[in-house]
Amino acid sequence: MQKRLIEKAGDEISTLGFGAMRLPLKNGKIDRIKAKELIYHAIDNGINLIDTAYLYGDSESFLGEILPEIKSKVKICTKLPAINVRKYEDMEKILDEQLKRLQIDCIDYYLIHAVDLKAINRLFKRDLIKFINKAKNDGKIKHIGFSYHGPKEEFEIVLEGYDWDVVMIIS
Repeated sequence: MQKRLIEKAGDEISTLGFGAMRLPLKNGKIDRIKAKELIYHAIDNGINLIDTAYLYGDSESFLGEILPEIKSKVKICTKLPAINVRKYEDMEKILDEQLKRLQIDCIDYYLIHAVDLKAINRLFKRDLIKFINKAKNDGKIKHIGFSYHGPKEEFEIVLEGYDWDVVMIIS
């Protein structure tokens, strides 16, 4: 598996990550046996980034169950749902809930989910920068970024809004 150095983080991350959005289901719930098999297969084949999000159903909680077995082999990426943030306190509440679900004290890569220019400006007005700096200083997140879902013409404007560590572009 090829890896790329994320210079700002100092991490070598596999060029292919494992997305936990659509884990296999059984009777409408995550099939924990099959999902665990898939994740272990990915790790055994060199994947060292697991991506999830607050809005991915029971994904964070499931990963929290198996993280003690795999945490030394992977980096965890999860996302703050921009759509769910109405006020500053929502960001802190959601992050704390995610840490609890994942059963960890610190998230390796924390992305602001589904960002476009309108969403990021709304979050900046709700003190997103203060939240990021506090979460980093409190040791709750290591690296910050965003998943971009907007038009290419606005990307650079969003990129220049903060000294981001990583960006995930959805096309």
